Amino acid sequence: MGGKYRVTGAAYPRMRRPRRRRRIVLALLGSILALGLLGYGTLQLIHVFKGDEKKSAARAGDCVKGKPGKPAASAAPAAAAFPKPGQITVNVYNATPRSGLAKAVGDELKKRGFKLGQVGNAPATFDKKVPGAGILLGSPRTGKAAYAVLGTQLSGAVQQTDTREGTDVDLILGTAFKELSKKEDADKALAALAGPAPAPSPKC
Repeated sequence: MGGKYRVTGAAYPRMRRPRRRRRIVLALLGSILALGLLGYGTLQLIHVFKGDEKKSAARAGDCVKGKPGKPAASAAPAAAAFPKPGQITVNVYNATPRSGLAKAVGDELKKRGFKLGQVGNAPATFDKKVPGAGILLGSPRTGKAAYAVLGTQLSGAVQQTDTREGTDVDLILGTAFKELSKKEDADKALAALAGPAPAPSPKC
């Protein structure tokens, strides 16, 4: 061939690599990356669901035991922590102008199970000087439980201590005294002391 299109062998046409191969490689890399991300997300979801299942199982077990995720707490003070009325010696003294009041109250307390001690008029320190319903007077050794038990029989009585050494308790009737608490109410109060209502179970 002649002219300007003649092939002399000294120069060759420039050949370009097809772009299709590059696109295939990029597509493969993108697919691998997408599969990796999908697998990682799947593993995260599995861990999340397993964690929720463990928490649910723990809550269910706690509900069966009656306590929300904690060891069973110690129960309320046992009934033995409060003495029975028969274990409390009560001295009844009348600090009011009403005659025979100490004997009447003492007899009623005896019927209700208390151990009755001395009965009579209040000493001069308290005679006609107790404006309230009454005073529960004991030694520093007298436990609060004994006051609580005797206090169920008379609302509004105040607690005081003196220098005595025994464990007996004086009930000094004041001018505002009308009558002992009704036996039904006193019995309910005693029952509440001996066995307080249990705490409500957790909602599951």
